[in-house]
Amino acid sequence: MGSKVKGFRVEKDSIGEISVPKNAYFGAQTQRAVENFKIGWPFDFSLILPYVIIKKCAARTNFSQKKLSKKISDAIIFACDDILNDPEKYSNEFPIPIFQTGSGTQTNMNVNEVVANKANEKLGGKLGKYEYVHPNDHVNMSQSTNDTFPTATLVGTVLAVEDNLIPALKMLSDSLNKKTKKFKKIIKVGRTHLQDATPITRSRIFWF
Repeated sequence: MGSKVKGFRVEKDSIGEISVPKNAYFGAQTQRAVENFKIGWPFDFSLILPYVIIKKCAARTNFSQKKLSKKISDAIIFACDDILNDPEKYSNEFPIPIFQTGSGTQTNMNVNEVVANKANEKLGGKLGKYEYVHPNDHVNMSQSTNDTFPTATLVGTVLAVEDNLIPALKMLSDSLNKKTKKFKKIIKVGRTHLQDATPITRSRIFWF
């Protein structure tokens, strides 16, 4: 896998060299995970996006604690914002299957690499070179997978409730209220214990 192939770039890590798609924002660790875990389907973006939020917050915090320079912190924040503002653009940058190691280390590294490469690109660097921003040393600073993965799950749950569940429940409530008004004057036979009972309006069927 180390030999250069057309359409690929060669990256090197502690394990050795590996070919990565030339224009991909992910890097060696992601490519190894894709090749080693050929089962299932990629994570839904509902988990990836909160992971990116964590990286953005970590960059701000590390800068405030004087662990990161403003230049690197700003580049990481820029990269995170770009992903958060246009997730469709990055839909193919997170290919690791949902079935991986129990800790989710591969997904954490995947996010680190994508953010790092985008940050390097912002600073004039080349994909896979990490001249300015490194996935481990900078994007993942002060974190571990055991910190980020559970946090991303919880943040993702809150976002899903706010963005999907609550609007869906409101839509259901509005629909039932409309039916209640529509059937307000229609009388039907009530039922109790499988027997006919006191007549009720159809609107009461939609009451909680």
